[in-house]
Amino acid sequence: MDFNDQDRKKALKKGDGKYFFIRSFAKGMNVLELLSENESLTVSQVAKLMTINRASSHRFLSTLKELGYADKDDSSRYFLTSKVIELGMKVLDRFEIRKIARPFLQELSAKFNETINLGYFNGEEVLTIDKIDSTEILRMDAGIGGGEPAYCTSLGKAILAFLPDMQLKEYLQTIELTPFTPNTVISKDKLKKELLQIKENGYSIDDEELSVGLRCVGAPLFNHSGQALYAISLSGPSIRMGSKRIEEMQRALKKICQNLSGKMGNHYF
Repeated sequence: MDFNDQDRKKALKKGDGKYFFIRSFAKGMNVLELLSENESLTVSQVAKLMTINRASSHRFLSTLKELGYADKDDSSRYFLTSKVIELGMKVLDRFEIRKIARPFLQELSAKFNETINLGYFNGEEVLTIDKIDSTEILRMDAGIGGGEPAYCTSLGKAILAFLPDMQLKEYLQTIELTPFTPNTVISKDKLKKELLQIKENGYSIDDEELSVGLRCVGAPLFNHSGQALYAISLSGPSIRMGSKRIEEMQRALKKICQNLSGKMGNHYF
C-alpha cells in the first residue's frame, strides 16, 4: 500500500503544533519515501511532488546522499542505495519468528515448490517478513518487506479471522475495500461472513482477489497468548493451484502452522 502525496500532507498537518514534531525531519523522511516509490528522480521532480522549492529539494537529496542513503547518476537523477535495504533487514532480523519459522517454510517449499510467505499484520496491512521463492519459471515474485491489503490476501484474511471482536470491528470501520480484480470482496458484510468461515475452517484462500492469475492459501500462527499476529501462505499461478492441490496444501499448511505455533509457545491450538 503506497504512502501517497495526500497521505504525506495529512501526516505533516497532523504533526503541526506538537512540541516534539520536527517538520523538516518529517519532510526529509517523506523525500526518502518518495524515492522508494520511484526508480530515480531529479531535484525538480522531487520539488514538484513534495510541493517545495528547488533549493529545499536539493538540500534534502544532498543530505540523503551524504548519509549514504541516496546516490546520483550521470543525469543528476537521485536514487536510493542498498543502505536502505540494510536498514530494513536489521529491523526484520529482530523478528525472532523468522528464525523459528524458517525450517517450517523450507518444509512446505520442498513439498509443494510454490512460493512460501511469512506475513505479519501491523493493524492496517499484512507485511511479508520472509519468503522462499518457487523454482518454477512462472511464479509469484513479491519482495520481502512489501505490504498488501489484509482483506484480499490469504495471509491477511487468515489473521483477520482470528482478531478479537473489537479489533476486527475497528479495522472494518476504518478500511476502504478497494477492488483490485473482479474477484475482490468489496462488501464488508460479505467479508465478515467469509472471515467467520475461515475461522471455522482454519485456513483462507485468495482466489485471484489481489492479482488476476494468482491464488494463495494461508493459515494463521498463534503466539503464547493465543493471538494470531502472523500467518503463512503458499502462492502460485491459478493454473497450478486447482481445488485438489489447494485441498492438499491447506491440510499440510494447517499442520505446519499448528506445530510452529507450539514452538512459539502456544499449547492451546
